[in-house]
Amino acid sequence: MKRFGDVVALDGATFSVAPGRIVGFLGPNGAGKTTTMRAIFGLVRLDRGEVRWRGKRVGPKERARFGYMPEERGLYPKMKVGEQLTYFAELSGMSEESATEAAAGWLERLHLGDRADARLEELSHGNQQRMQLAAAIVHDPELAVLDEPFSGLDPLGVESLAELLKQIAAMGVAVVFSSHQLDLVEDVCEDVVIIDHGRIVMSGVVEELKAASPHRSLEVTVNGEPWVPILPSGTVTNKQGARLRVLVDATADVEEILATARQAGEVTSFTFEPPSLTDLFLDAISEGQAA
Repeated sequence: MKRFGDVVALDGATFSVAPGRIVGFLGPNGAGKTTTMRAIFGLVRLDRGEVRWRGKRVGPKERARFGYMPEERGLYPKMKVGEQLTYFAELSGMSEESATEAAAGWLERLHLGDRADARLEELSHGNQQRMQLAAAIVHDPELAVLDEPFSGLDPLGVESLAELLKQIAAMGVAVVFSSHQLDLVEDVCEDVVIIDHGRIVMSGVVEELKAASPHRSLEVTVNGEPWVPILPSGTVTNKQGARLRVLVDATADVEEILATARQAGEVTSFTFEPPSLTDLFLDAISEGQAA
């Protein structure tokens, strides 16, 4: 629980993160994502509740094994890249020798080995983002908490950083990151946590949540044009050019829908599948607001 005056920023928000897993931490603006992340690092003092890691209450010793990439980036633009990474590694408790070695290793992994003597401000925006991530993980943390790490990146930068997160998780690091790019989260994350008004409204394995949803995504084209069945319930969730996607009840009779579509003309495509993460997100938020 955390209040800021009359505003309840966190209200019984409880979730867990496992080593080696990538968790997408989602929610509307002002839902409590950044407050939660800051609370993990003691930057926000909770009014009630606690943060635990491996069964123990988190204190300074545990936080030294965490890595944090804040939404407000905090690197030094005039400082050399290699010196900066080494500095952050030493702040996390590494010896000078180990910190220097770790910094050099991450620069090579990020394809920035030849820029070690360059000032941060001389790097492209995408490479500055990589550096910010490197500063959070240079000390080989057990948990990496990243607030909007993909913000401002072009598609190539997003793809590169997403691949890096997968590599980090493969090393056994628990990764939690927030993002408004739900398609990206669906591609990268194994687990998802959705928060709204300080409460967790949905959490679990992405594929299991999609399979358990009471809805299905239906997309039909007849004679090459989008076709919408007449059903007791159905919501258009996505319309792009000649494509139109409708969210329907999972119990809808697929054979009946297909037969009706064939009466309208030649069925050129037909898909009936679990909803997207975007659909799950919108459902969870709307249900939470209605509660």
